[in-house]
Amino acid sequence: FIIATEKQYTVKFFVEKCFEYLGIKISWSGKGINEKAKIKNFDKNKYPNLKKGMVVIKIDKKYFRPNEVDNLIGNSSKARKLLKWRPKTSINKLISEMMDYDLNLYKKIN
Repeated sequence: FIIATEKQYTVKFFVEKCFEYLGIKISWSGKGINEKAKIKNFDKNKYPNLKKGMVVIKIDKKYFRPNEVDNLIGNSSKARKLLKWRPKTSINKLISEMMDYDLNLYKKIN
């Protein structure tokens, strides 16, 4: 069985949503291997070590997927039909769960 939402998101979208969850606005510049994300706006009291214009994302070609991979999306029709399974977690809920877990882990080790 394939368990999938059958929705597709880019890594860029996911990264933007994670920063948004933290209350940090980023802006992208450049293209391809030269693309970067910089901090555009944030709460200085919450993040005293950040600076406006700070580069927080740089593209590294070693993480690019092979060119032959055009579209990755799961087909969960078998699970939907036989198991009556339906996805319940939205992308925003998934991001909040992941971010909260990592933030709590960070607090424990610091």
